[in-house]
Amino acid sequence: MRILVTGATGFIGSHLVDQLLERNHEVFALERYITGRYVLGKKRDFLTVFGDLRNYFTIRNIIKEVQPEVVFHLAAISPVSYSYDHPNEVLDVNLTGTVNLAEACLREIPAFKHFLFASTSETFGNGPLPKKEDTPQFPNSPYSVSKFGAEKYLLYMKDAYNFPVTILRPFNTYGRKNNSHFVVERIITQMLLQKDEVRLGDPNPVRDLLYVDDHVNAYLTCFENPDTSIGEIFNFCTGVGTKISDLVEKIKSFTNYEGKIYWNTIPARPLDILKLIGDYSKAKKVLGWKPRYSLDEGLKLTIDYWKKKLVK
Repeated sequence: MRILVTGATGFIGSHLVDQLLERNHEVFALERYITGRYVLGKKRDFLTVFGDLRNYFTIRNIIKEVQPEVVFHLAAISPVSYSYDHPNEVLDVNLTGTVNLAEACLREIPAFKHFLFASTSETFGNGPLPKKEDTPQFPNSPYSVSKFGAEKYLLYMKDAYNFPVTILRPFNTYGRKNNSHFVVERIITQMLLQKDEVRLGDPNPVRDLLYVDDHVNAYLTCFENPDTSIGEIFNFCTGVGTKISDLVEKIKSFTNYEGKIYWNTIPARPLDILKLIGDYSKAKKVLGWKPRYSLDEGLKLTIDYWKKKLVK
């Protein structure tokens, strides 16, 4: 199948592309050109097209040329903390960019089959637990507002034009290999590198932590089951909440870290979600999806990777 992936160089996208290539699909990656990202002579097993999601005419021309049957739309500016200081940029890329891409697919591909959209559990904000697909959403950051708006636009397109969209709401995912900005990787890398102290933010939030392989498998499951996934919204999570302070103790045990932990050393967000725990019963019932990795298993795999990378 002819597939376009946005965000193909990102955390989830890079794993997803590998899986699609293993399944012998024809994969194109839509990327925004960034100086220094590309290594001359490095082999790539997929074709790259360059364009900025914010430019509708560029995106429409790319879609017209590539003619993908399926689009996985993962590209976004995703750090929540960044979005508070850069709201216009985040809304432009995440919301307007999604509108541009979906509209281009609608208008340039007569037999378009499936648009899989990476939303986020962040759209729920605070409120009742656990979060089900129909739980009221209270987005409380520019990032979550941008994803909430994109969801609503895609649902409008589904109702107005029978646009074949699936909305995925993955919960907090870990297992990054090149980015230590996010909480699990930040804890792990500091504990592996710092002998005396680890500096972190608020110890009190509770999060439902999903290992990367389970996240990627969610996309593949929706893609491979279009009859039951198109037109639907799904949560992908573990259903288990972990307090950040308890997460630190787990990682501390797994890394044999004996130094000090300094809390609240990172600026607090203007708003934050106190507890974010999901319910994946719909995905299990409709798609047969469930997480394969426990938190302990996923953390040990992530620690092993970073240990090989950082500890010489």
